[in-house]
Amino acid sequence: MNLPLNESAGGPESAPEIGADRLATRFAALSHPARIEILRHLASHDCCCCGDVVKKLDLAQSTVSQHLKVLVEAGLVTFEPDRQRSRYRVDRKALAGLTMSVSTLVDTCCR
Repeated sequence: MNLPLNESAGGPESAPEIGADRLATRFAALSHPARIEILRHLASHDCCCCGDVVKKLDLAQSTVSQHLKVLVEAGLVTFEPDRQRSRYRVDRKALAGLTMSVSTLVDTCCR
């Protein structure tokens, strides 16, 4: 079931609410410390390849690739194939939507 957390939140000018399933998927993607560090690294650059992240975090390439895959599937990171090196970038709009949904959830629960 993919229902909005708060149907009355925001007006037409605000970003759409993230459904509960999508919100849970994004929380799950953020539940690993390495993925949070990967997001931080990507956020400080326009885009990076997997090798750049490997150098920063000192993790195996296969491990970083798997974490990036989770972040892409959750919609928090975008992926662009670029010959032999793929480029990854933070989806800032998706993170802003996540922020809005978490804020709405907290506001709703704390009323």
